[in-house]
Amino acid sequence: MNLPAFAERRQRLAGLLCQAGGGVAIVPTAPAQRRNNDCDFPFRHDSYFHYLTGFDEPDSWLVLDSAGRSTLFCRSSDPEREIWDGLRLGPEAAPAQLGVDAAHPLQALDAKLPEMLADQPAVWTPFGVHASLAARLEAWLQTVRLRTDREDVHAPALQRDLCLPLDEMRLIKSADEIDTMRRAAQISAAAHARAMRFAAHRLRRDPGAGLPEYEIEAELLHEFRRHGAQAPAYTSIVAAGANACVLHYAAGHARLQPGELCLVDAGCELDGYASDVTRTWPASGRFSAPQRELYEIVQAAQQAAIAVTRPGARKLDGHWAAVRVLAQGMLDCGLLSRAACGDVDAVIESAAYNRFYMHGTGHWLGRDVHDVGEDRSLAEPPAEEPHRLGGKVLRRPSRRLEVGMALTIEPGIYVRPAPGVPERYWNIGIRIEDDAVITPAGCELLSRGVPVAADEIEALMR
Repeated sequence: MNLPAFAERRQRLAGLLCQAGGGVAIVPTAPAQRRNNDCDFPFRHDSYFHYLTGFDEPDSWLVLDSAGRSTLFCRSSDPEREIWDGLRLGPEAAPAQLGVDAAHPLQALDAKLPEMLADQPAVWTPFGVHASLAARLEAWLQTVRLRTDREDVHAPALQRDLCLPLDEMRLIKSADEIDTMRRAAQISAAAHARAMRFAAHRLRRDPGAGLPEYEIEAELLHEFRRHGAQAPAYTSIVAAGANACVLHYAAGHARLQPGELCLVDAGCELDGYASDVTRTWPASGRFSAPQRELYEIVQAAQQAAIAVTRPGARKLDGHWAAVRVLAQGMLDCGLLSRAACGDVDAVIESAAYNRFYMHGTGHWLGRDVHDVGEDRSLAEPPAEEPHRLGGKVLRRPSRRLEVGMALTIEPGIYVRPAPGVPERYWNIGIRIEDDAVITPAGCELLSRGVPVAADEIEALMR
């Protein structure tokens, strides 16, 4: 654990609170969650809490004041429970192990918090993240208010959203964070390559049986854990054939058959950081002519987005660069009719492309797979921009990219059977997704350890 990094984040946050008038911040982590009967779900920490502490135990709380003093509340050592659940750090060891200024048993939280809130100008909490926090905070504030008449003690006059400063902090990644994300992306890329090789081998050996999606998923999970990743960063998408046209399809019992495409969207979480990678590949090891035609349109769209993803560009520049290539490709291959839709500018204006490409081209990436951070520039006035459903909309401009930001680049095409749609493209779903971090020269693609070009995918599967 890099204690100076967590301490530096806490001090930066304290400085932001001080600039905003001061106060005290309260950040809980996630509680243990019951799965069924007496079994819990695997524990996953709260991203804000872990960003500030690096502490992995459930039912813990961080309290930070604008002077920079940090206090942790955590579970006490319990030899009986530790036999079943593992060792606990305990409040006695927490200051030395985590670099916080003080630590108390979790049982002391309700007694200590009113003392820490007294005479503070504001209390900062992550709004809308923890369902039970508002009620507990109100109880603590009420305890402070009851002391007002007899002790001249005052409760905070303001409640403020801690997500706002924390989101901006998390948006710019440090070199250490980028290194962890790079390793996560490398593990995920290796998992995708493993899944391709596995499928090619199985379907060559027994093409008539098909290959269940869940077996492909198992190869991904094996590779994640084999290289030290703690878990998938999200539910893996393994979509055979027509299932690839369902954007958030989860791996199921459908069988991948020769001649179909398989869309795999899967990434691991490593030390609290997510990766998010998608590849689409032919079950038979070779793209058919219609599959390759659409695949190369999507690949060109991704390359267009990559080319404009650089410092100073707007976050949405990559999306519109990809949309232009996709729209032109849809016209060229006959997915969209020129007679009905017009030229590429008309297709973009009417959003006719949305029939076959209905999502954005990227999202922030970090501790969450869809990571926090404002998409819009709050310092610039609203301006007209294209709307994804057609026409124009008045909105604040997309924010400008800065060195250290991380995002995905993921265009796609999804063709469901429908009247007027060329039958040769029916049930083809293609997405290509890579993880990118903004560098002074442009962007670094973290996940290119697995091939993207159609020829290279075919070579790997051979």
